[in-house]
Amino acid sequence: MGSLAILPPATASCSPHRRHLLVRQVIAAILQRRSLPPHSPRFPGWTSDAVRDVLSSISTYFFLSPRSVGRQHPSGRHRSPLRQRSLRRESLSARGPAAHRDPDTVALGVAGALEFYSWAESRCGFPHDELTCRDMSRLLARANCLPILWRFLRANEALVGTATVTEVIKVLGEEGLTKEALAAFYRMKQLHCKPDVRSYNTVISALCRVGHFKKARFLLDQMELPGARCPPDTFTYTILISSYCKHSLQTGCRKAIRRRIWEANHMFRRMLFNGFVPDVVTYNCLIDGLCKTYRIERAHELLDDMPVKGCSPNRVTYNSFIRYYSVVNQVDKAIEMMRAMVSRNHGKPTSSSYTPIIHALCETGRVREARDFLVEMAASGSVPREFTYNLVCSALDDAVEENLPKDLCRRIEDGMRTRFRQVLQLKPMMGGKSMFIQEQV
Repeated sequence: MGSLAILPPATASCSPHRRHLLVRQVIAAILQRRSLPPHSPRFPGWTSDAVRDVLSSISTYFFLSPRSVGRQHPSGRHRSPLRQRSLRRESLSARGPAAHRDPDTVALGVAGALEFYSWAESRCGFPHDELTCRDMSRLLARANCLPILWRFLRANEALVGTATVTEVIKVLGEEGLTKEALAAFYRMKQLHCKPDVRSYNTVISALCRVGHFKKARFLLDQMELPGARCPPDTFTYTILISSYCKHSLQTGCRKAIRRRIWEANHMFRRMLFNGFVPDVVTYNCLIDGLCKTYRIERAHELLDDMPVKGCSPNRVTYNSFIRYYSVVNQVDKAIEMMRAMVSRNHGKPTSSSYTPIIHALCETGRVREARDFLVEMAASGSVPREFTYNLVCSALDDAVEENLPKDLCRRIEDGMRTRFRQVLQLKPMMGGKSMFIQEQV
């Protein structure tokens, strides 16, 4: 850590490489529980980007749970939906996501972040701005240290703005602390901050993530009142429509599914009644929910309505129909939708477009067509998934059909290997039956 004080003066401009060196030195000092060194005259000083990099790195190194997505050993289960958490119950029963964190590591990260934040200002003369204060608030929220968070916000009230509190609400919503996120929204006035439409959208999204639709609709009703200071926008209705569709798929009750889809359609019509024009994201969310709940007629109605509203469909729109027709064993219609997407210049098919069609063709015994689509996908520059590639190869062997050309197989495997190495950098504990895992051993 002593080399931090003798970095060359070029560090003042803080290139990404030199900022990375600073981050590694600070993280090493925190891990080794060493005090930060005094400021050296040769050190030109910290910049806002360098301080923010250190704070974000502390959150990554110290608050990552062993069971986080991408860090856990694959168990074959799907990711469970987000549930509302209670810090009080977790502290008494040691349950929930916080139970899978090392409390000593989290405490070390919080103490190191607070020490670095104070050290940069008092010993190095760095004047903190709203961006560094926002990142520090986000770090404390991600560590679930709410008392320390609110003391920090009150102590730095001059640097706290609406965007800072909105980021805190967003992080608390992502952590499943919906009650605390809603409390932070109502405590904005204590910090002399006025909520804007982005603040409302953030807290509505946090409520919808855990299924608290009544509270979310209550906030929407407040925004729709005549003379409201923060009227809703298109994204406000899109959040609710998307959440209704997602939660309809997380229950096995048909009545609940019908209810959620009805509420999504009702919210869409309410949006039109209030004079808002839905964009392509709004249409895609509703169409995807309709296709996944087998309401294909209503989905086609929305697809035909998009050009009338001046909204052009994109690849995501057509992929919803392609997946539906592939699942219900109507592969020809799925192929027609993909060809229509290309002919209407609404997008180019990618791996997400070809994969359901190839799987459906293999399941129905149309192996030659599956082989042709795999060749077409590779020719368009898309890399198939390893499972799709192995499925086609094994289907060709079982049907005693002509195999893929060797040069094409080599090119596909090179592409999958490159993608595997890129993902491995983010998910170093990947496992399973991949053909590339043995190469890394």
